[in-house]
Amino acid sequence: MNMAPNRERSSGRGGPRGLPCEYSLAHLRHIPRRYYRRWISAAFILTAFGFVAHAFATGQIEWPVVGQFFTAQSILFGLGNTVIMTILAMIFGIVLGVVFAVMYMSPNPVLKSVAWFYIWFFRGTPLMLQLLLWFNLALVFPTIGIPGLFEARTVTVITPFMATLLGLGINQGAYTAEVVRGGILSVDIGQTEAAKAIGMTRLTTLRRIVLPQAMRVILPPVGNEVISMVKLTSIASVIQFSEILRNAQAIYYANARVIELLIVAAIWYLIVVTILSIGQSFLERHFSKGVGKPGVRTKTAVSQERSV
Repeated sequence: MNMAPNRERSSGRGGPRGLPCEYSLAHLRHIPRRYYRRWISAAFILTAFGFVAHAFATGQIEWPVVGQFFTAQSILFGLGNTVIMTILAMIFGIVLGVVFAVMYMSPNPVLKSVAWFYIWFFRGTPLMLQLLLWFNLALVFPTIGIPGLFEARTVTVITPFMATLLGLGINQGAYTAEVVRGGILSVDIGQTEAAKAIGMTRLTTLRRIVLPQAMRVILPPVGNEVISMVKLTSIASVIQFSEILRNAQAIYYANARVIELLIVAAIWYLIVVTILSIGQSFLERHFSKGVGKPGVRTKTAVSQERSV
């Protein structure tokens, strides 16, 4: 005797899609899953945040002092120096990074050795040490220039601004060189071979074929380096460079409002970093236009399929 359920007979009283009653799930009640751990962790985080906010609100912080010095002339002057130094040091570092990345990948052993030494030395020594070396360069070279044409005292040329620019820019170039090298290696070798096949030189291929495609890989880490550079300028206070943190320290040395001036500096750092982060997101979106997401057909692909 066939004990298998008759789908045709039971289709009238069965479940959806003609399934028999034995296979129907209509009698089951859906109970949503409870994520108790999430609620507990969220409550813990909110409680901790509440304690911190309450401590800042009711502690010995004079918030009117924060508002008073937020737009003080000394603070704004230091903010301007921080932004200018960030831009100049990053431009200097990016130029050096591209040059030494190309030198490192060159078949010329001399260029490759020089690039290796540059990256090894400036990545292997602390940034503060490099700043102090540049600031005290006059102890090694009392004068700099071209003998017979132009000579100047090193103390006059290597000001705190110049020493900071050299220290931050050259140090940044060593890290950017590795980022650029990784971006160049991410481009398919077939692109270079195709460029050679049509008669392009090595530099033309690099400028017009390789680097535009490598920008998608290079841009995110370089954007992070720009944000880090904003904060690294604070280290230059050891060589008397007037950036925002040093000027805030000069003020609280006079009025003893330490935490208030530190809050002012922190807010300005956050504002600058937020603006740079927004700009970075727009640049990343611009350079990733030609890259399609997995499973998504671009307009070019659709048009090619129709033409076939």
